[in-house]
Amino acid sequence: MSSNIVAESWTWYALVWFVVVCRIISQILLRGSIKKLRPDDGLILFAMMTYTVLIVSINIVSDTASNLIDPEDHVVLTPESLRERRFGSKMVLIVEQMQISTVWIVKTCLLIMYYRLTLGLAQNTAVKLVAVYIAIGWIVMEVLYFGVWCRPFSGYWEVPPSNPQCATALHHLITNAVFNISSDLMIILIPIPLLLRTHWPLKKKLILCVVFGLGGFTILSAVLNKYYSFTQPYGSQWTFWYIRESSTAIIVANLPLTWTLIRRVFSVGSFRGGSGRRSSAAMRSTQTENERKHAAYNPHSAVREPSSSNQSQEVDGTL
Repeated sequence: MSSNIVAESWTWYALVWFVVVCRIISQILLRGSIKKLRPDDGLILFAMMTYTVLIVSINIVSDTASNLIDPEDHVVLTPESLRERRFGSKMVLIVEQMQISTVWIVKTCLLIMYYRLTLGLAQNTAVKLVAVYIAIGWIVMEVLYFGVWCRPFSGYWEVPPSNPQCATALHHLITNAVFNISSDLMIILIPIPLLLRTHWPLKKKLILCVVFGLGGFTILSAVLNKYYSFTQPYGSQWTFWYIRESSTAIIVANLPLTWTLIRRVFSVGSFRGGSGRRSSAAMRSTQTENERKHAAYNPHSAVREPSSSNQSQEVDGTL
């Protein structure tokens, strides 16, 4: 087994768990009880389950042969090597599905956070449209993977494969790249108008830029893992970039929700400047005034508008 991938994968794993635990503690502090955790808090823990399976299985894949055989290698298929390659091929399938599951769950968590932060704003419609696109992309990709690209399905661990797509998964990788990278770009663009319109101090905007930078690295990792899958299909470089993509994606989705814990530990004020109490009051005052104006044009809107105190709490608990 490659010592490099072992060291890197488990280092990422420890770091990701640290950030996720900080997020959960932060949200409990913010809401006052573990019973008040939101659905996306549970989703991110589910993502950690798929991420754990991904890390374990990708370490196995790095040290196990599969049905992807380099034509230049004169391989003698013995009964023992056939068993190993079938097992390795099944592990590759597990790696692919755990990677997809982890990344798409993280996308869902980010969109849930964006949905709460943009309630009553024009960007909320964009969040809904991106959510539909992500759902359609996942359905199309999985239907093609399980029902179209490799038939019969057992061809994914057939050695040697009668259908090259069962080993290279080239068509699947192209489909995945299109939906994954495009949806990542959409997600990273949604909060930018909000960031540009805020009056936060420059240093705090720079902190957010670091988070966006990690998001950019996630997209770069997605591009590079496909690049190495296409250009070096018989190599192992793609495994490193699978780990980096999924790891940074989880970190990006959790870092903005650790602010309450950071404020408690380092005794800093609200992220928007000043004390959390003053800035929360200012937000509630502004939002209440906007709701009054909106209600003047639509008398039924007050029933549908979100609670200003709840949204203020949401912003206070987010970077």
